[in-house]
Amino acid sequence: MADLPKTVLVLGLGYSGQAVARRLLAQGVEVAGTVRDPAARRGDALLRHRLAADHPLDPLLLDMLARAEAVLCTIPPDADGDPALRLLRDALVSSTSLRWVGYLSSTAVYASRDGGWIDAASLADGATPSALQRLHAERQWQALASGRGINSAVFRLPGLYGRGRNALVQLAAGRARHVVRAGLVFNRLHVEDLADVVMAALQHPQPAGLYLPADDEPAPPQDVLAYAAQLGGYALPAQQQWDDPAVSPSLRRFYEGNKRIDSGGTRAMLQWQPRFPSYREGLQDAWEHGDGRR
Repeated sequence: MADLPKTVLVLGLGYSGQAVARRLLAQGVEVAGTVRDPAARRGDALLRHRLAADHPLDPLLLDMLARAEAVLCTIPPDADGDPALRLLRDALVSSTSLRWVGYLSSTAVYASRDGGWIDAASLADGATPSALQRLHAERQWQALASGRGINSAVFRLPGLYGRGRNALVQLAAGRARHVVRAGLVFNRLHVEDLADVVMAALQHPQPAGLYLPADDEPAPPQDVLAYAAQLGGYALPAQQQWDDPAVSPSLRRFYEGNKRIDSGGTRAMLQWQPRFPSYREGLQDAWEHGDGRR
């Protein structure tokens, strides 16, 4: 097992990026990240640098990048791949400190399996615009790492949730949707389990690591909503079928993917097991920490 890098730059301090950065900080790693607006108050100790296409590159960001031994990108792709990589490519190529790059991708790169299983050996055959953009961004990061002769990791993730982002919060805010599609199941991943996976990948570096972390229980979304409603004492919203014209096209697209994730290979390679093996443990943890309280 390798030591953790001394310095890590997280491109995109959103929900997942903050969880990883906080875990690294707790282990004594020097961490900084990028945001669109570093002036926005966040109430934590993370150092934030601006990264935006319409703003000059921050010299402090470039200095951090020159010293970073690892870079993790959490920023969604666009039609041309990874926007952060485009802005920082020259600095990434010229860095003498960089030893590892990671990219948070999505299991959307796989087409629906009608409830069947996928694993790291499965063909990434997704043909939607979002799937193709993800695959393009993955390959850009892999090509950078290969050209530099350094290690890399691609994390193909299912739906992330955790404290502050879950069905309890949606119910409390009146935003929960009780959409049902017969036979639909999918996996989830608690954001703290994601942080564990990234830490493990940093300590088990590979030239072209590919990981599919997921919980143990692919489940219908209505089961998750019902469990959250029971925890919080909420009434379930009215049920809608997924192909109801009242359901937005974007939400219908979300319900088109129907697959189960076999994360056994990832667990073996990284010596990892989820702390939250199903949505029940994750929602219980969120409830105990105040999510969904009236």
